[in-house]
Amino acid sequence: MSLCDAIGQPVVAAGPQARIASLVPSLTETLFALGLQTQIVARTGFCIHPRAEVGAVPKVGGTKDVHLDALRALRPSHVLVNVDENTRDTVEALRRFVPRIIVTHPQSPRDNLGLFDLLGAAFARVPGVPERAATLREAMQSALDSLPPPDAAPRRVLYLIWRDPWMTVARDTYISRSLAAVGWHTVPEVRGGDGLHQPGHARYPAFDWSADWLAGVDTVLLSSEPYRFGTPHADEVRGLLARRGLHPVVRCMPGEWASWYGVRAVDGLRQLAALARATSV
Repeated sequence: MSLCDAIGQPVVAAGPQARIASLVPSLTETLFALGLQTQIVARTGFCIHPRAEVGAVPKVGGTKDVHLDALRALRPSHVLVNVDENTRDTVEALRRFVPRIIVTHPQSPRDNLGLFDLLGAAFARVPGVPERAATLREAMQSALDSLPPPDAAPRRVLYLIWRDPWMTVARDTYISRSLAAVGWHTVPEVRGGDGLHQPGHARYPAFDWSADWLAGVDTVLLSSEPYRFGTPHADEVRGLLARRGLHPVVRCMPGEWASWYGVRAVDGLRQLAALARATSV
């Protein structure tokens, strides 16, 4: 059976003549890890890894404000997109001039296994790519196997991604499921939908500090992205909670550990598990 991408499009193996554009930071880094750097013709400004090499690839705007004319001029044969990170309007516009669009939608750390299979199959005719994809798959499986067994009493975590308004993540996002893999269950207990049909704000809901469910929070994590939270914000959060007599653990953390999939997820999952152990109460 042939592999399909997130919207069911069959994958056709490409060779060394493929010209690849990646509009997703996680995928750009993964393409480099697969040995495809000479075939990457475009990226977004948010594609920052691997730092020593990615600067040579032309930028074509952001993940949600792609400069379509600039991308068209680079003549990509393949464009990699993601359901959460790119807009439907962008993808529809790309279909007018890009032969192959690879749509990705990993929703849990385990989905990285299928992602590596997908990319390995999509560029299977490029020497070395299938072998590198298999190696990444093995590394991801090892990271998953190294996780401790589920805790009988998982801790409740508030994961902050934005300020003004304060925003967190729904239970059915990749971030929430990454946290659940190391024993943290995100609150509030809401689902945002699969992202294919529901608006993004449902998957990343806003909240206020008077919410009743805050009383059950064990840990607050302030992500470094997309909002760049730092120590002053952690102090602010402690103050907001202290006014209600609440004193959970409050920590800043690299957002990449929970939100980046692909090659960075291998080490990210291990780092996340270590942080969970360090903040256990």
